[in-house]
Amino acid sequence: MSAMPDYTGWIARATAGRDKDGLFCVVGMDWERKRLLLTDGKRRKAARPKRKALNHVKLLTDGFDHPAIQKLKQGEALSDKALRRALAAFRDQLEV
Repeated sequence: MSAMPDYTGWIARATAGRDKDGLFCVVGMDWERKRLLLTDGKRRKAARPKRKALNHVKLLTDGFDHPAIQKLKQGEALSDKALRRALAAFRDQLEV
């Protein structure tokens, strides 16, 4: 059984479920069930992240350079507002 890499700080798009096509930030990992903990800071708050299987998301990038994402990668907690701003900046970058 291979170990699952840590995707904390990555940006992901849901490919299945009621949140399909939604943009999320990976805020942690559920190692036992091999699930990603996702939040968008609005519908899915950081206090209650969505658990989603890796095969139900498309990981978009880990190289997105935003101060909020850097804090998250260092293990610091983030506010929902900071997560929304980071995801908005990522969306803007995609549209350019």
